[in-house]
Amino acid sequence: MPIPTSNIDAPSVTAVFSSAYLGNVRYYAAMLSNGGMVSIDPHERITKQSWMHNHCRIVGANGVQVLTVPVEHLGTAPILMRDLRIAKHGNWQRVHWGALFSAYGKTPFFEYAEDDLRAIYDRQFDWLIDFNMALHEMVVEFLDLPLCTTFNSIDGNYGIDWRGFIGGKKAYTVKEITNIPYYNIWSERHGFIPSLSIIDLMMNCGRESIFILNNMLNSILI
Repeated sequence: MPIPTSNIDAPSVTAVFSSAYLGNVRYYAAMLSNGGMVSIDPHERITKQSWMHNHCRIVGANGVQVLTVPVEHLGTAPILMRDLRIAKHGNWQRVHWGALFSAYGKTPFFEYAEDDLRAIYDRQFDWLIDFNMALHEMVVEFLDLPLCTTFNSIDGNYGIDWRGFIGGKKAYTVKEITNIPYYNIWSERHGFIPSLSIIDLMMNCGRESIFILNNMLNSILI
């Protein structure tokens, strides 16, 4: 899939992204590619085929695991991201936290992020976009990423539109962002697995993650 094109030439103009549940490493590399000016679109139309908004991929002892935040039933008509409610049934927060602890409890940086991350999973969120944003802000702060994230409607004055191009279910979506292997405690067992959640890179590499993300930007245009 070719890289999306900008509607203006100014590299400092905000790029548009979908809201993602612990978006993958390529998603965060793309954010850095635009000079760090990022907007999460709350009015994006969500359908049953949407994936990244409430799914993420991690790796542990048994290989890749997909974590899914349950959402209220989606009908046949699209719903705006801002209106997507988290379903109250089940004990998904405890399940997700247990999976993260199992996968990353022995990584070099888990103990430094544990309290802030656990606090988010202990909170009750009504709206998926708020839960995703809380995790995004925690990741950006922990990794000290030079991102300025806004939460705005799209009015046409934006740079690259990444919605639907980056961070989805498929591991390879934009060829201009390369996959750079990095240290992972499970790599001897499973090898390098691309396009895992940013939480995987964060727990294994800490603030060195920014160098990995920058190295992933090959011939990207902004």
